[in-house]
Amino acid sequence: MASGGSKVWTVFSLVSALGAAMFAKKAIDKSWTVATGKKPPENPADPDVEVWEAVAWATVSGTAVALARMLAQRRAADYYRRSTGHLPPDLQKDDQVA
Repeated sequence: MASGGSKVWTVFSLVSALGAAMFAKKAIDKSWTVATGKKPPENPADPDVEVWEAVAWATVSGTAVALARMLAQRRAADYYRRSTGHLPPDLQKDDQVA
């Protein structure tokens, strides 16, 4: 069963990752529109979307969202460590378990 700290970390990590993903999605949508003059494809799997556009969108949006989530979770873990004096339970190495 998860401890209280583990539950707090799970919620904190999830909220930070979701917030970062939403922010990244908005930023990449805007950047795509500025760069291409078109709205991003709503569904890259749609056969009416050109292949180059679908591949470019999937690459750019996937990378941006993944990076934003990773950076947000790293910041959340750092904040957790500063607040509690140790890393979140999921990030502790076996020799660091409190």
